[in-house]
Amino acid sequence: MQIQTEKRTELIDVTSCVRKYLADSRIENGICVISTKHTTTSIMINENESGLVSDIMQLLEKLVPAHAGYLHDRIDNNADAHLKATLLGSSETIPVVNGELLLGTWQSIFLAEFDGPRTREINVTVIGK
Repeated sequence: MQIQTEKRTELIDVTSCVRKYLADSRIENGICVISTKHTTTSIMINENESGLVSDIMQLLEKLVPAHAGYLHDRIDNNADAHLKATLLGSSETIPVVNGELLLGTWQSIFLAEFDGPRTREINVTVIGK
């Protein structure tokens, strides 16, 4: 599934896309794995509330500021993007029960972009019956 990002850093809610993929799979019970193959993006689950989204991005920038003398910046000038992605991880696994993602009331699935804008690809794999 391709996602077009618009900013260097952003969180993009992909929950509806994953739900559509699950519905098309016709899997009723099992697991859904969402992953990214890009080393400067992550998949994460949290609440899609604008203040919290801003807080998450600000926290990551404080923890891993851009252009802080990283060795990798000599090659691509995007070491902070790789390091932020490393902190969050590249995948999430969600149970599927009765054809639905078993997410909490406020949980959403995000693609976290740290080196955009770019065309990104997320992989959704549903296993079950």
